[in-house]
Amino acid sequence: MTHSAGNRFSGSCLCGQVRFHGSWGDDPLRACHCGQCRRWSGHVWAAALPSDLTIQGEVTWFQSSARAERGFCGTCGSSLFWRNLGSDKIDVAAGCVDAPTGLQLAGHIWVEDKGDYYQIEDGLPQEGQE
Repeated sequence: MTHSAGNRFSGSCLCGQVRFHGSWGDDPLRACHCGQCRRWSGHVWAAALPSDLTIQGEVTWFQSSARAERGFCGTCGSSLFWRNLGSDKIDVAAGCVDAPTGLQLAGHIWVEDKGDYYQIEDGLPQEGQE
């Protein structure tokens, strides 16, 4: 585990129209290197699943594949959330969490799809696909 389960966190989008808070669960923080996440975030998407989450403000959801959708602020465009279609479990973007986040990267997923402009050299576990 890369953070203490139960630790409280808060965060927001860039403009502050969407705010959120919750507690971390047991899900580790992982960086996703798939093409969709790279296009959506501008580089690498890193997120963790909280045990509880409260969202304030209007989130716009975009169905990005047959299985998932991504939540963002309709005002400033900040990439905030990811979830499986029909799920009430929402991954939270680490970059939007207020410091101190209590997070530490635990590994990388979808590394076979990573961009050709960088290397992953931090020694953390790497998975080709989920």
